[in-house]
Amino acid sequence: MNWLSWALLSAVFAGLTAILAKIGVKDVDSNLATAVRTSVILVFAWSVAWISNRQPLQTVTPRTWIFLALSGLATGASWLCYFRALQLGEASKVAPVDKLSVVVAMLLAAIFLGESLTWVHLLGGILIVSGAVILASA
Repeated sequence: MNWLSWALLSAVFAGLTAILAKIGVKDVDSNLATAVRTSVILVFAWSVAWISNRQPLQTVTPRTWIFLALSGLATGASWLCYFRALQLGEASKVAPVDKLSVVVAMLLAAIFLGESLTWVHLLGGILIVSGAVILASA
């Protein structure tokens, strides 16, 4: 499978995540719900890494550990905010606003990674922002 196939599967699972999470946070504190979800992900991710057994843990460099740890902290903060938003709002409004992360990622990739921002990226970003605003205010 190519990157697009994996990205589409990611989108399907992310959409499913929103619905399952909305149901899951109904009668529980959003922070506790995030902790439960994270625990499941932790076991799942380590199981997949162990089963695939492609790279020994010892080969991960300190620089990689730092950036993956920072990414993990950002993910945790995102999930805490996302679950609270789902608890307070409709999934059909929360999910599109959450996807503004695409625009944030494009901008940060241009600033910190030197990736190009073409007119296609800018147009796509404008459409994503417009769609999120429209859906959030509906």
